[in-house]
Amino acid sequence: MGRVLAVAAMLVAAGCSGDDPDDPDEQVSVAPVTLPTITAEPDVFPGNDWKRHERGDWSTLDADLERTGSTCVAVIKDGELVHDAYWNGGSERGRHRVYSITKSLTSLLAGMAADDGALEIGHAASEWVDEWRVGSAGAVTVRDLLSMTSGRHWDAATDSRMIRDEADKTAYAVGLAQDRAPGTTWVYDNSAVQALESVLDDAFETDDIVKVAQDRLLRPLGMRDTVWPRDRAGNALTFSGVESTCLDLARVGHLMLHRGAWHGKQLVSTGFVEQATRPSSDLNAAYGLLWWVNGKGRIVEVLRQAGYPDDKPPYDGQLAPRVPDDAFWAYGYGDQYVAVVPSEGVVAVRLGARPATPDALTFERFTREVLQGLGDE
Repeated sequence: MGRVLAVAAMLVAAGCSGDDPDDPDEQVSVAPVTLPTITAEPDVFPGNDWKRHERGDWSTLDADLERTGSTCVAVIKDGELVHDAYWNGGSERGRHRVYSITKSLTSLLAGMAADDGALEIGHAASEWVDEWRVGSAGAVTVRDLLSMTSGRHWDAATDSRMIRDEADKTAYAVGLAQDRAPGTTWVYDNSAVQALESVLDDAFETDDIVKVAQDRLLRPLGMRDTVWPRDRAGNALTFSGVESTCLDLARVGHLMLHRGAWHGKQLVSTGFVEQATRPSSDLNAAYGLLWWVNGKGRIVEVLRQAGYPDDKPPYDGQLAPRVPDDAFWAYGYGDQYVAVVPSEGVVAVRLGARPATPDALTFERFTREVLQGLGDE
């Protein structure tokens, strides 16, 4: 399929405010990055089912995925399903919990609220969270919550309590202390992302963010097998909890590949998608706005949050140096992946059990084996 790549140099957004303190939306340049604009001729989007065009050599990828406990994989090239496979009890419509891929979907809801004019990403979250209007939490912006630089209280015990024990997860997350000034540290913080539920229900003027997600994201994309759950108090779970399939999540990746457009309709603005999928802070060049990205600089991974015993210390480099710089990912506990490589027109999804070791199925290994299977590397 014909494909035209127009590559423009862009400036990376920092996760804190810029030189002008009176402009909360000003961003700090930390490094150059290329963002290809994709135009497929013609654009191909799925209806009820993906258009199939099987091609590629998937022997290496499939062997690795089956061995590491995967239940499914789906690979999309230029809008066509070129490969899918199922193992270990998986099936086309068999749902799997996708854990923190939920965060990336929440990011899109925030982008939609911003597109509506109901939310300003660079403004203080206290404009929408009443409890933060007094005290140090008033300095936290919505962008700080999206970029994991909020400075909200985090420790392993608190994190576990929010995830496992609290009936009203939003109230618990909002009520935590403000430990540090926002923009001064990067911490993978589930509670901070759950606090976004309070922001979103005020921005959308509804107590049912699940319905917003269904009406604005899941239904328009045709994600018929995806379920977005609530906590016991009725709040949407914005940090984790969504259950989906490889073929449904490939639709999210295809939306992102097309910079928020779907069948000629802009579901979320191109500008927001570009912000979300490039480094949001020099504190972690591998993180955008609840999406993992392939920026260069200080890298912080989250192996313990992914279910492995030990984190590695921050390092200088790149999350996946042997795949294209424009790759980005939604990522969940146990190595659930939605990989998007705009310069190759590729989306790939892997769901399944957690591999035995963190190096068995890394961002780079999964994405690179997909590209190798297509012959694009």
